[in-house]
Amino acid sequence: MNRPTLVLLAALLVAIPLSLVAGRASIFALDDARALLIVLELRLPRALLAVSVGAGLGAAGAAMQGYLRNPLADPGLFGIAPGAALGAVLSFSFGFAASGWLLPIFALAGAGGAMALLALMAGRGGGIALFTLAGLMIASLAGALTSLFISLAPNPWALSEIVTWLMGALTDRSWADVALAAPLTLAGIAVLARAAPALDALTLGEDAARSMGVDMDSLLALLVIGVGLTIGSGVAVAGIIGFVGLMVPHMVRPFTDRRPSSLIVPSALGGGLLVLVADGVLRMLPLVSELRLGIALSLIGAPFFLWLLLRYRRSGALGLT
Repeated sequence: MNRPTLVLLAALLVAIPLSLVAGRASIFALDDARALLIVLELRLPRALLAVSVGAGLGAAGAAMQGYLRNPLADPGLFGIAPGAALGAVLSFSFGFAASGWLLPIFALAGAGGAMALLALMAGRGGGIALFTLAGLMIASLAGALTSLFISLAPNPWALSEIVTWLMGALTDRSWADVALAAPLTLAGIAVLARAAPALDALTLGEDAARSMGVDMDSLLALLVIGVGLTIGSGVAVAGIIGFVGLMVPHMVRPFTDRRPSSLIVPSALGGGLLVLVADGVLRMLPLVSELRLGIALSLIGAPFFLWLLLRYRRSGALGLT
């Protein structure tokens, strides 16, 4: 393990126990039986789910930035998370969400379909501006279709569930959600890690990567499967949580050698740490109702994205002169 990975892993091992005591109800003021029940049935699965969702978002963001050679690539901004959300909304609209496994299947299919569409465009030699516009188109289309199905919700219960779920949160999650999301996220990160050497070669350009023996079709398949699994599983259990895949690789990159192969695992750990800490802070805020995690991270991520745009515009790296 390299140093950034060890540091982030140590930080996670410290943050998880601290998250178990974060909340409006102090477990130290309760008797042992009630405190143990709250920790084991409410806070521990929520903490592990935060790590799982954040890890998937961080790894997917790092892989997408490496594949697209675009420092602004993000599963949400480029339509992957909205695609997963559209799939999940379809399951709500047609009543399939009542079945425990159909909601994640729909979300995984939506994420994989959006990633495949974007990656096919990225594999045709287009520039960064083209990929950015294509991603925004996919996100806009998925958002419009999601709004359409919201307006056509069959009953008030389905409408309420869809709207609440789209805000992104980890409240009222259980071990069943952990059992669903964690294996799929780990599998997705493993697939992305397998693609990392090819992503390293791709930093030299597509022609150079082919000359080094990289099979672009196989790389595309690995990216579609890996991003589909990580984003689809996260969206299925937590809804839309944006900007993690954009922010975390930029936070981690200065401490690595900047190659995709050395960024994916640290970004996964950093994403898990960010979502875990953010969720713990939200639980302690003195509000009438808990602020949704997706909203809070968007309030942080949007200014971060603007800062990146201005930074790269000044440097001319994106051609935004």
